[in-house]
Amino acid sequence: MTTHVALLEALLFASGKPATVERLAEAAEISKEEVEAALEALEEACEAGGRGVRVDRVAGGARLVSRNEFDMPVRNLLGLEGRNKLSIASLEVLSIIAYRQPVTAPEIAELRGVNSASSLRTLLDKRLITTAGRKEVVGTPFLYRTTKEFLVHFGLADLKDLPRPEDLDALYGVETNTAQTELFPQEISAEEKRGKEEEEEEEKDSSNG
Repeated sequence: MTTHVALLEALLFASGKPATVERLAEAAEISKEEVEAALEALEEACEAGGRGVRVDRVAGGARLVSRNEFDMPVRNLLGLEGRNKLSIASLEVLSIIAYRQPVTAPEIAELRGVNSASSLRTLLDKRLITTAGRKEVVGTPFLYRTTKEFLVHFGLADLKDLPRPEDLDALYGVETNTAQTELFPQEISAEEKRGKEEEEEEEKDSSNG
């Protein structure tokens, strides 16, 4: 078992991205049961030994990542501070897609009360969403859904790990009305609409820059 644990640690370190049990078993030339046992042992070793890394189960696979408390030093080392941050507008659009996918741009715009083209383009560029065909309505707009990269980015094993809409208030102070849109009310005030339009303009300027 000790050999298998060391082997799995080496494979996960070399991979740099989530690897499935099947892929690890193929690379290590051991059974899937042995891979699972070794992964569990590695997880326990990382937790018990005060290590700087941990096993992260995301997107249907496993990967080695730095511990949460070391996030800022790692970002400083890699020069990532200030990068890859999503605007409030993009996060809002991403949340709608995550909970209502597949969904079209006009449907997102109706929920938000403002055109969301710039945010959609940003999310596509970051590969957090992708197209999922077209909806068979007038204009045949694209349908959007989240990607595996979305799961990796937010540390989710699958979409079932998304917090339930009714739990968001307790987690983030977000008031929800599940009878309407899961996350956002269908009607917004003129002031809120202006704010969203300004966010979209900033998103557009940032993308063009």
